Amino acid sequence: MSAEDLPAQVPGDSPSGWRPRVNPWLIVVAVMPATFMQVLDTSIANVAIPHIAGGLSATPEEATWVLTSYLSSNAIILPATAWFSSVFGRKRFLLTCILLFTLSSAACGAAPSLTLLVFARILQGAGGGALQPITLAILMESFPRARRGTAMAVFGMGVVVAPILGPTLGGWITDNYSWRWVFYINLPVGVLAMLLVQAFIEDPPYVARTRPGRTDFIGFGLMAIGLATLQIMLDRGQEDDWFAATWIRWFAGISAVCLISFIIRELSSEDPILDLRVLRNRNFAVGTLMITMLGIILYCMIAMLPLFLQILMGYSALLTGLAMTPRGLGAFTANFIAGWLIGIVDSRVMIAAGFLVVGLSGLMFSHMNLEIAMSHVVWANFLNGVGMSMIFVTLATTTMWTLRNEQMGPAACIFNLMRNIGGSLGIAGMTTFLARGAQAHQPILASHLTPYDPAYQRWLQTAQAGLASRVGEQAARPKAVGLLYGVLLQQAQLLSFMDIFRILAILCFLGAPLAFLFQGAKARAASVHRSSSSEKQTNRQDSSVEGP
Repeated sequence: MSAEDLPAQVPGDSPSGWRPRVNPWLIVVAVMPATFMQVLDTSIANVAIPHIAGGLSATPEEATWVLTSYLSSNAIILPATAWFSSVFGRKRFLLTCILLFTLSSAACGAAPSLTLLVFARILQGAGGGALQPITLAILMESFPRARRGTAMAVFGMGVVVAPILGPTLGGWITDNYSWRWVFYINLPVGVLAMLLVQAFIEDPPYVARTRPGRTDFIGFGLMAIGLATLQIMLDRGQEDDWFAATWIRWFAGISAVCLISFIIRELSSEDPILDLRVLRNRNFAVGTLMITMLGIILYCMIAMLPLFLQILMGYSALLTGLAMTPRGLGAFTANFIAGWLIGIVDSRVMIAAGFLVVGLSGLMFSHMNLEIAMSHVVWANFLNGVGMSMIFVTLATTTMWTLRNEQMGPAACIFNLMRNIGGSLGIAGMTTFLARGAQAHQPILASHLTPYDPAYQRWLQTAQAGLASRVGEQAARPKAVGLLYGVLLQQAQLLSFMDIFRILAILCFLGAPLAFLFQGAKARAASVHRSSSSEKQTNRQDSSVEGP
């Protein structure tokens, strides 16, 4: 594809020549605190899950609903973002979302039971669901085309670094104060975000003139019911033995019917709640598939690694967070490098390289054992952060590049929706795989514990001799067997974790070739250089005309 094949208008180049009344970097300062806060809450509670479960008398599996309910609520509200923005005005709707998010954060911190906490998290997800697509649209409109890669690097820092730093911050707060403060911390950030948005954000003329069409309540209802039943099924499936339970079969059927009906209605409706026709754009369709895969990989690694470090390695919440901090350092470094290279290097190569780097980190995680030093976790996390940033910054820009300005709103909703759906489905699926995998490994390991195995007999005799002086000869043998069984369970769970990391690594390697399905990546880089040169030339001419 040549440069001439690209659309005349691209996101950020308004047909009316509109530019914001303030410096675009002030707009970044205004919108990023809310986005950072919202994405942070997808992971800040991860390391606090055992503490939440203990404080509210719940099991760790039940406590994971705190994570999945938030992501699911996010996913349900995302498609309605454009409609709400057209009804209330984008700036007013953004302020309302920040307010709801902040108040529900206070409710999460004060929740006396798991039921109320999950309900508050649903409200929190609903308030935060619109923040990312609105922020993405605002940044794409406010920056000129030649500087959009840098803008996406800043946005990527919020979306990628926030869930990476979340466990570190959450661990420190949980160990030094209480798990409730991982939610209370949103209050001052929310107030600051509202003040900045009120001061610097404005609705462009084409957004202010937009009038809401007929509301597709049927489409929204089908989507909400389909996603809600799917998430409940995934959350509770492991406890009720999946399709052996009648209600699971009913929920699976309802979810399938509703989601298929939703897709058919949105493609045929004149006023869809979510315009799926934008997926006819090849680059956007490829990018949507890849962001779904990235959501699975990103959120599964963020959810599984803290559990591995705390349950098997015995790390505290704070130590777990510190072990994951290098992911933030890697993402921070790679974000700016990717933003600079995005107009120079073929985007497809950068995206593929990012998936390969993340896959390599997954293989490093899959070879860990219970005797590793923290340095092994640190290096794997650093590579993971570098790869994630390489993917996200380049993928967001490449996916949106060939869309027209009026397609940006629906596209941003779909893009963020699929990342959240991928994360929600991935966490639920891998949590189930963790339990089932450990059960599958137990009989395999137990087959080696026989009276005819010399290693087993030596270990048992050594343990029995060590226990005899404490509990007596008669009680020593059963306690030694019980101790060995505990080690077997630990090793079975370790193997299950390793399987999960290996699956995520394979998913990364499968995702790398998909990057080459994008069209016009080289032409886009050339276009960026021409736009940048043209902009500099125009600025020089303006300087010569205006004089000193």
